[in-house]
Amino acid sequence: MFSHIMVGSNDTDASRAFYDATLQALGGKAGMVDPSGRVVYMHDGSLFIVTKPIDGAPACHANGGTIGFAAESPEAADAWHAAGLASGGTACENPPGVREGSFGKLYLAYLRDPAGNKLCALYRMPA
Repeated sequence: MFSHIMVGSNDTDASRAFYDATLQALGGKAGMVDPSGRVVYMHDGSLFIVTKPIDGAPACHANGGTIGFAAESPEAADAWHAAGLASGGTACENPPGVREGSFGKLYLAYLRDPAGNKLCALYRMPA
């Protein structure tokens, strides 16, 4: 459904350290820097990109927005969360754990990246 997600950052080096750690915890690879200075992560035909805003204005996070990353297990979500905290991220929402709702049981872990973007690692619990 998605081709790419791009988030802004005022410090792409700090964001790269954060996303390299968190996405590798989920089985991804370190980001590449393109000729424009954007940090690009590729996985299964999709792109996640971190960039300084093209218009030159400061980057800011979306109020009410969340970017979700798929985790293969609760342990992978926990590893993602720990890697993020160790790499400049901050905890937000409730601690990692199971939540029940209209989509069934989900294991969720939330962080904010160094630029303030809200992120979630999600594992769908078996029925």
